[in-house]
Amino acid sequence: MSPLPEDSPSHRRAACLIGLVTLLSFVYFYEGGGWNQNSRFDVLRAILEQHTLTIDSYHENTQDKAFFQGHYYSDKAPGLVFLAVPFAMAARPALRVAGIDPESARGEFALSYVVGACAVALPATLAVVCVFFLGLRFVGSSAGAAFGAVMMGLGTPMWAYASLFWAHALVGACLVFAFASALKVRDSERDFLWALAVGLAAGWATVTEYPAAPASAMLAFFALSQAWPRGTAARWRVMAGVGLGAAVCLAVLLWYLHAAFGSFRPSYSYYGPNSFVFMQQQGYFGLTYPHPDRLLKILFGCSRGLFFASPVMLAAPAGLWWLWKEKPHRAAALTAAAIVSYYFLFNGSFYWWKAGLCFGPRYAGACIPLLSVGLAVTWGRVTPSWRRVMVGLGLCSVFLALMVISTSSQLSMQDGCPIVHSSWPAFWSGEMALNHESMLTIAEAGSGGKYGAFNLGQLIGLHGLASLIPLLGMWGVAGLLWWRVHRSRPQHI
Repeated sequence: MSPLPEDSPSHRRAACLIGLVTLLSFVYFYEGGGWNQNSRFDVLRAILEQHTLTIDSYHENTQDKAFFQGHYYSDKAPGLVFLAVPFAMAARPALRVAGIDPESARGEFALSYVVGACAVALPATLAVVCVFFLGLRFVGSSAGAAFGAVMMGLGTPMWAYASLFWAHALVGACLVFAFASALKVRDSERDFLWALAVGLAAGWATVTEYPAAPASAMLAFFALSQAWPRGTAARWRVMAGVGLGAAVCLAVLLWYLHAAFGSFRPSYSYYGPNSFVFMQQQGYFGLTYPHPDRLLKILFGCSRGLFFASPVMLAAPAGLWWLWKEKPHRAAALTAAAIVSYYFLFNGSFYWWKAGLCFGPRYAGACIPLLSVGLAVTWGRVTPSWRRVMVGLGLCSVFLALMVISTSSQLSMQDGCPIVHSSWPAFWSGEMALNHESMLTIAEAGSGGKYGAFNLGQLIGLHGLASLIPLLGMWGVAGLLWWRVHRSRPQHI
């Protein structure tokens, strides 16, 4: 039997189911405030409420801020905030219709949930769906593609990143969108449009996080390599498309930097003399060279190791290796592996490699979607016995992610093994949503922890582990629907 085409109705239904389950799982949790997310939300509020880029009225809730000519600014790249602005503008009148003042503490709290869901969780969900279709392209197995996609969304720290107003999930989504678009350049007559998509997606990754620039450049070269065998005209069309998309994104970033700081230097250049001293004294903004001990710790360590937090990802590098051995997919495998390697080398080169309060290797988090493509490939190459091992590792990974995100995914940097020492006992004690910090200003939030983390089960009155029952019930229904979709798939001879 030949596999169904990637765009078959059965595969589209499966993709919709996977996307819906993932999105609901992402938005089920609201992870509360912290320096990183507060810094970005402060800018969003400043744009909406004061039509300025300065965060003077809000800055006391974060230390992730720059100081320039007597004013405070976020130290973050602006891509996530700019993406969130239209969602916030639409949400504010909707809140008024619901009888909530959008500028009250309750309204700002609701707005922080909405923009996180729309500007972070939604792109991350689309990235999961994209990984599913990439798995179909490389393997042809809907089971393998679904395994890779679901594990990426629910079996890695990406689940935590997609539930916080952080940039890593959005950047990872942009990179995998650009990767998939570059593949389309090779076999589509609309190569200019797909190349434009590469430029926009990869460019926006850099607008959202400065360290994404090398990965964006790799994807641009990958798109060109896909057009190269098709002749000179195709090469010029792809270069024009990628260049136009990248130029638009670069113009947005340069406009922001000039409007805020009057120059084109990155916002990390404007820390005060007592803020993040290592950024000013250690190498280039804290970057030196890859330290082998740090690399081992962000791969296997108990504190931030990806393979400790998500053991199923141990199978992903083998998948990229198998993909590289197939000549038609060699360039794709090489590009994905190069981006993954870059991110881990970057994380291992950074002085503050533990990345503060977080789950997994946060500074390498944006490469997780591309690395997850390897899971689908591995599934398609191994024997049934090894697939059962992968399923076991996958269940363990999903449980670890659920345990962390339901308690607090902003894990201590000082604890040598916070998943074991903090998450495990808190989870089994039913201590859910432990982060009481708010994304609001200090005056708005008060001291009662009213505007901190929560899950949707708690909103309907469930407590402790029982608050996860709606989520687990939704997963059960989705499993039955998947079984029905799989059974009803037509057989092509």
